[in-house]
Amino acid sequence: MVSTDELKYWVAFSGIPGIGRVRISQLKEYFGSLQEAWKAPEGKLKQAGLDSRSIDALVTLRPRIALDAEMEKLARYKVKVFVYDDPLYPSRLKEIYDYPPVLYVRGSLPAEDEPCLAIVGTRRPTIYGRQVTEEIVADLARSKITIVSGLARGIDSVAHRAALDAGGKTVAVFGSGLDIVYPGENAKLAQAIMEHGALVSEYPLGVKPKAENFPLRNRIMSGLSLGVLVVEAGERSGALITAHQAVEQNREVFAIPGSILSPASQGTNRLIQEGAKLVCNCADILQELNLTIVVQQMEIKEFSPADEVESAILKQLSSEPNHIDEICRRSGLSMPQVSSTLAMLELKGIVRQVGNMNYVLARRN
Repeated sequence: MVSTDELKYWVAFSGIPGIGRVRISQLKEYFGSLQEAWKAPEGKLKQAGLDSRSIDALVTLRPRIALDAEMEKLARYKVKVFVYDDPLYPSRLKEIYDYPPVLYVRGSLPAEDEPCLAIVGTRRPTIYGRQVTEEIVADLARSKITIVSGLARGIDSVAHRAALDAGGKTVAVFGSGLDIVYPGENAKLAQAIMEHGALVSEYPLGVKPKAENFPLRNRIMSGLSLGVLVVEAGERSGALITAHQAVEQNREVFAIPGSILSPASQGTNRLIQEGAKLVCNCADILQELNLTIVVQQMEIKEFSPADEVESAILKQLSSEPNHIDEICRRSGLSMPQVSSTLAMLELKGIVRQVGNMNYVLARRN
């Protein structure tokens, strides 16, 4: 276990660009502690094996870092700090080559024996993508699988919310310090995740989200997990970076198939061509990972329509989205009748709107 005095130097070095796990190991080996390395002159740093760019960054930035103030700020935000030689550092993450030397956590990480699955996808999902994510994540969460994602707009946010709605756990990996929620609209979601899982970052507090941070954080998402599920991704989607990192980390890669005409499915279909496991339901994932299926395929709860209008509308609904105009046309009912009845059926939990006035039958215990 790292002492409190030594821990603040781990925190300090995590804020120096270019000094990662390998260089921190070099410094520890040469100086015996990071405290001594932090105070070392340039000549000694060079002897320890640091390159000139890293030395310049350290010499420039260390006078600006108030160590005690950083630790006080971490305490104020209730951030836990795990370093790679700490027994509480996630062992699964340490299996990857470039695991972060310092991990910042708000909330509670899953226990070592709790399986995790990373879920990624486009920031502009289709109705199909949202629906598939909600249904598969709900079943995974009920099967005690912790959902790991990146809190981004789109599939990430849908996955986090679906896990929480199903009473499961979820972990969000940041591309910034844990005091900066990005995007800002997900502040309430981040709070809920912290209460039922964890917020994780390799960046110290105060680090703003930068474009180059997000591909790096993806390796942590896959590194914490047994595998990665890609729901929807275009040909150049960042979600594909996570999938390729997962392959390099010897993790399983899963993909949801989609229409060959849909730009949102071009990346996932390509992954399947390249060998990713095609996924149609939760069971496909659990079987591939040799995990017990706790939750079987959900079925709609027995329900007796209250009248002929409800009966006529339910006949037009299935697991495939149907637009309200199509329901009106096929049922022969007026728009006011269909609209008010669908609203009532939603309150009863029998149907669900999946966006843009499209409806499906809800799946219930």
